Amino acid sequence: MNGNAKGLARGCVESAMIVHKDIAMNTATKALTALAAAAVLATPILAQQRGGERLPAECREEIVALCGTDRAQMRSCLGEKAAELSETCRTALRERMQERGGREGAGWRDGGAAVVGARPQTLSYGSDPLQALDLWVPAGAQPAPLVLFVHGGGWKRGSKDNATSRALPGHMLEQGYAFASIDYRLVPDATVEQQAADVAASLAYLLEKADSLGIDRSRVVLTGHSAGAHLVALVGTDERYLRAASLSFADIDGVMPNDGAAYDVPTQMAQAGRFMGSTYTDAFGTDVARQQALSPTLHAAAPNAPSFLLLHVQREDGVAQANALAVALKRGGSLVETGSFEGEGLKGHADINRKLGEPDYPATAVMDAWLKGVLG
Repeated sequence: MNGNAKGLARGCVESAMIVHKDIAMNTATKALTALAAAAVLATPILAQQRGGERLPAECREEIVALCGTDRAQMRSCLGEKAAELSETCRTALRERMQERGGREGAGWRDGGAAVVGARPQTLSYGSDPLQALDLWVPAGAQPAPLVLFVHGGGWKRGSKDNATSRALPGHMLEQGYAFASIDYRLVPDATVEQQAADVAASLAYLLEKADSLGIDRSRVVLTGHSAGAHLVALVGTDERYLRAASLSFADIDGVMPNDGAAYDVPTQMAQAGRFMGSTYTDAFGTDVARQQALSPTLHAAAPNAPSFLLLHVQREDGVAQANALAVALKRGGSLVETGSFEGEGLKGHADINRKLGEPDYPATAVMDAWLKGVLG
C-alpha cells in the first residue's frame, strides 16, 4: 500500500474519532472502502503501468462496482462479467492489457478475451488431441452468427493458442458474433486433405450443437490466416470436404482468407524460393495432379461459397495469388471483395494477422463492414 493511501486512511480515522458515534462508524466504513479501492488500484489490472496510462477513473469505478475489491478474484470476475461494463471501459481495458504485452498479454489471450466476455469453452470435435477448438459466445438470448478461424503455420505448426490475433476474439464478441478458433492435425502426421477435412468436421460439430451452444447455424463465416487462408479457401471452393461432413456450401455464408499465397499451388511452388520451397513440398508433395486438386483457384468454377473477402498485404506472390483467385471466383458466380493493406515481407504477413480486430487497424473496418453485409 502506498504512503498516500495510508495517509488518507489515518486522516479518515482521526476525523471520525471527534464526531458522534454513528457518524464515526460511517466515516470509518468509508475510510475502509477507500483503502480497499487503493489496494485494487495497485493490482496489475488497474495500477498505472510504467510508461503507460492508468485506466480512466470512471472505468476503475465501474470495475470495482462490478467485481469488488478482492484482487485475487479480479481477473476471473472480469472474465465472466466484463460484458456488463460500458463499451468505453471495455475498450480502455482491452487496450490497457494489450499495452502490457508479454506474460500479461498472454494472460489476456489465454483468459479468453477476458475483458469482453466469458472465457472460451474448449471442445473436442474428433478423437485426435489436435482436433479441438476454443469457442467464445456473446452473452444474450439470441443465437449468435459464427465466425470460425483457422490458424496458419505452413501446414506443419501453429496452434489456436498462439496463432490468433489477441484482439480478434474480443472484437468478434463485441460485434455480436460467436468466435471459434480451431486446431487441426499437422503435416507430416496428417495430409493437407485431412486438414481441410478437419476444418469441415469442426464446423459440422459446432452446427450440430448450435442450439445448446448459442450459435445461429444459418449464419456462418470461415476465416483463416496464411496456411489457414488456403484451407478455408479450399473448403469454400471444393465441396467434397463439406459433403464428407454432411454439410454443403448452403451451410456457409462467406469465406475470408487472410494473406494466403497458395491458392494456385503449382504456380506458387514453381516460383517459391529456397526459404518456402521445402514447406510447400512437405505439404503438397511433387505430384502435380495432387497439387492442382488442392488449389482453390482451380476449383473456383461454380459452385462455391456465395461470398468471399480476400485480405492481403503487399507481398508480390500473395497479391498475385489473391487477384487470380478473385477473378476465378467471380467467374464462378461468387460475390468477391478484396482488401489490400500496407505491409511487406514476413512482417507485413504477420501484422495483418496480429493486428486484425484492433480498432485502429485499417483491415478491421473492412472486415467489419463485410461481415455485417454477409451475416446481417
